[in-house]
Amino acid sequence: MSIDLHHHGDRDVAPGLVDLAVNVRLPAPPPWLADVVAESLRDLGRYPDPSPATAAVAARHGVDAECVLPTAGGAEAFTLVARAVAGSRPVVVHPQFTEPEAALVAAGRPVGRCVLRHGEAFRLDPSAFGPDGEHADADLVVVGNPTNPTGVLHPAEDVLALRRPGRVVVVDEAFMDAVPGEPESLIGPDLEGLLVVRSLTKTWGLAGLRAGYVVGDPRLVAALRAVQPPWSVSTPAVAATVACLSHRALAEADAAAVSGAADRAVLVGELAAVGLGTAPSTAPFVLVDTSPLGAASVREDLARLGFAVRRGETFPGLGPSWIRLAVRDPETSRAVATALADLRRPRRVA
Repeated sequence: MSIDLHHHGDRDVAPGLVDLAVNVRLPAPPPWLADVVAESLRDLGRYPDPSPATAAVAARHGVDAECVLPTAGGAEAFTLVARAVAGSRPVVVHPQFTEPEAALVAAGRPVGRCVLRHGEAFRLDPSAFGPDGEHADADLVVVGNPTNPTGVLHPAEDVLALRRPGRVVVVDEAFMDAVPGEPESLIGPDLEGLLVVRSLTKTWGLAGLRAGYVVGDPRLVAALRAVQPPWSVSTPAVAATVACLSHRALAEADAAAVSGAADRAVLVGELAAVGLGTAPSTAPFVLVDTSPLGAASVREDLARLGFAVRRGETFPGLGPSWIRLAVRDPETSRAVATALADLRRPRRVA
C-alpha cells in the first residue's frame, strides 16, 4: 500500500472541531511577536537580507555564521538537502516527519527506510547503521529528535554514533525547543558530518510565515546555500527569527516547555486511565495506540464527537490504529480521553 508522504495534520482538521491534529503550540503569535512582524512590513519594498537572522542563530547557539543557514521553515531545508547533499544510499529513520523522504523522492533518489518498532519503544539502535548493520552502507541518514510522531527523544550519543566517514547525518530538531533544557540537541562545537534542522513555527504560532534554520558542518551548509533560491527567507521571517531568538523569547520558550511537559503528563495520565497507551513522548504531542478499540482508525468517530486528530497510517511503520494528539490544556485532554472512553463502551442494540 502506498503512503501519502505529503499528508500532514492540517488536512485532518475541519471547521467546528477541536484541533488536536496540528502541532503548532499557539493559534497565532503572541502580541509582541506579531508587532515585530507587522513592523517588518515597512521594508517589503526591499529585497530581504537574511544576515540578521544568520547572526541571531549563530549567537543563540554559539557557532560561526558559516555554520548557519536561515530557511523558509524546516521543510525547505529538507528540499535543499535532497538537492545538494551527495549520496546514493539515503536512509530515513521512521516513523518520522515524511517531508525528508518526500523531498528525496522528488529529487529522484531511491530511499531506504529504517523502521523503529513499537515493541522497542521506537528507540533508535545505532548498531543498525554500524559496520555489520542492515544500513551499514547508508551515506545519508535522516532522523528526528524528538521524533514526530512518536515524541521519542533519542540520546545525543546514539545519534552521534550514526556518523561515519563519507556519511552525512541530518537531524530534525523541529521540536527540540519544546524539550526543557534541550539536553539531547546535537548543536555544539563538533558539527562534522552533521546538519541540524530547526523550526520556529511550532513554538511561536508562525506556521503561515515559514521560519526555520539549519546549523551544521560549514562545508555542508555551504552546499545547501548554493542551491537555495534567492531571497527564499522573507523579510517578515527574518525579523521573526531575530525576535524568537532574543533573550526574552528564549526565556518564554523555556517556560512554555516546562508547562507543556506538565500538560503532556496530564494527557498521558488521562489516556492511561481509559486503557490507552502512548509512545514515551517528550514532545508537545503524543502517539496513541488505539488498538484496544479495534484495528480500524478512530479518527472519524472522534470527529463525530468534536475532535480532529492526526491519522497514523500516513507515517511509514504505523497503521490506522495509531493517532497523534497535540498536547493542549488539561480540560481538553480530559475531554478527548472521555470521548475515547465512550468509544470503548459497547453500543446498545435497539
